[in-house]
Amino acid sequence: MVRHQVVVDAPRARVFEYVDGYQNVPEYLMGVTGFEPRTSQTQGLGSIFEVTVDVGPKKLKSVVRCTEYIENELIELKAIEGFQADTTWRFAEAGSGTDLQVEFNYTLPGGIAGRVLGGIIGPFAAQAIRHTEATIAKKVVARG
Repeated sequence: MVRHQVVVDAPRARVFEYVDGYQNVPEYLMGVTGFEPRTSQTQGLGSIFEVTVDVGPKKLKSVVRCTEYIENELIELKAIEGFQADTTWRFAEAGSGTDLQVEFNYTLPGGIAGRVLGGIIGPFAAQAIRHTEATIAKKVVARG
């Protein structure tokens, strides 16, 4: 599991709106090359997305479902197919900005493949979370 927290110098509603926009995910989530809705529902509880992530030499595919959703407070995505990776986003007031917390939890397959993948994913996940937070802060502030 990888956890990180940052304060973004923008109102919580604006930060939430940016993170919640599925079309923004490849822009801010390092390694994500595809994040496409599987149904006409593109946000909120029950929405489902196909995800493609390039992790070094490996391309991982997953299908995630939004299992918890509180507008301007919480988004939780759980893997239901493919690579098992869950992501939780928490948003809270922090003065005039937003306290943004993200948690990325993944399950590796067993055996040699799992050990090899673990050697790639662990460092990648930590770097990806830091990149994600910096990108969100930059993009949201730039949008005004």
